[in-house]
Amino acid sequence: MNPGLAVATAVTFVWLGIVLAISFLETPLKFRAPEVTLRVGLGIGRVVFRALNAAEVALAVALVVAGALGGASGRVAAGGAIAVVILAVQVGAVRPALARRTDRVLAGEDPPRSRGHHAYIGLEVTKVLALLVTGALLLAS
Repeated sequence: MNPGLAVATAVTFVWLGIVLAISFLETPLKFRAPEVTLRVGLGIGRVVFRALNAAEVALAVALVVAGALGGASGRVAAGGAIAVVILAVQVGAVRPALARRTDRVLAGEDPPRSRGHHAYIGLEVTKVLALLVTGALLLAS
C-alpha cells in the first residue's frame, strides 16, 4: 500500500473510532450517570460535540488530502465523500438547530422535544457505515 493510502486508512479508522466512542458510547451513558441532570448533560454535550466536530473536520481534511495524494480509487473517494458531506450537514444544519434548543434549556425554558436529535443520529449511523466501507475499501487497495 502506498503511503498516501496508508495514511488515509489510518485516518478513516481513527475518525470511525472517535465517532463510535463519543456518539454511541459517551453520549448515551452520560445521561445515565447519577446526579447528571438534563441541563448538566446538555452543557457537557455542547463542549464534547464542539470538540468532536472540530476533530472530525481535521480528520476529513486529512482523509481528502491523503486519499488524493495516494491516488484513491473512485469507490474509496465516494465513500469518503459521503462521510465528509454528512459531517458538513451535521455541522452546518443539524447542530445549530440543536444548539438553539440547548440554549433554551440552559436558560431554564422547557422547549418541546426536538426531532433534530433523530436526524443527527441517523446521519451519524450513515457516516459510520460510510467510514466502515471506506476503510474496508482502503484495506483492500
